[in-house]
Amino acid sequence: MVSRITEIISLQQPGIEIFGTLTEAQLRNKLNAEKGLFIAESPKVIRVAMQAGYEPTALLCERRHITGDAADIIAACGDIPIYTGERELLAQLTGYTLTRGVLCAMRRKPEPALADVLKDASRVCVIDAVCDTTNIGAIFRSAAALGIDAVLLTRSSCDPLNRRAIRVSMGTVFLVPWTWLDSYTDLQALGFRTAAMALTDKSISLDDPILKQQPKLAFIMGTEGDGLPQATIENADYTVRIPMSHQVDSLNVAAAAAVAFWELRKQ
Repeated sequence: MVSRITEIISLQQPGIEIFGTLTEAQLRNKLNAEKGLFIAESPKVIRVAMQAGYEPTALLCERRHITGDAADIIAACGDIPIYTGERELLAQLTGYTLTRGVLCAMRRKPEPALADVLKDASRVCVIDAVCDTTNIGAIFRSAAALGIDAVLLTRSSCDPLNRRAIRVSMGTVFLVPWTWLDSYTDLQALGFRTAAMALTDKSISLDDPILKQQPKLAFIMGTEGDGLPQATIENADYTVRIPMSHQVDSLNVAAAAAVAFWELRKQ
């Protein structure tokens, strides 16, 4: 194991660029056309990813964690490079202080087909053009906690395997099935009724009984500022609002998603 541990003495050291100079887009698309990479942060999240079948390729670790919090991860990682160094140098490399002391570069899995993700699903969340990584992570965490079967994202949304989204989700992005949605027609063709979360004159209340009666329901969440595209609202089977008090007209998208997940969860 000792031979696998490399002491970082320079920010130009070969092999460490995946933890510093490469952007999220480069990790995703350029290192390997078929199997890009992502970065998981903290021992707990890394363990969840490994248990979900994601393959580690390199580890960046504060010295104290090598025989501490990361010891079991290192033992299970196989023959991959492990980099360590002074805390200040690691912060210069990554651009932030490692709050949990461990980063792991991992391979992405092939993108699953929509039909496979929705095969046994009855309650689905669609994330439409949400780009805030914190919101993406929070939505996944609520989806996992409240029994949502799958999450679908339009191509204009943030990547769920963004480092911050993974961290905020506490690793639940590895537990909830998800894939990209290219057309709402594809979703409806698989038997799903769609509920757009939006304020319109025709919006029904989230607690309307007709929603819970649907055997397959997908609720569509949009951005806080612009909301959902008008065409998406018009083409949805239902337009839904959350009843609120004190003249509040909307919630943060992650908070709204959690409310919708609870109210429309499987009975």
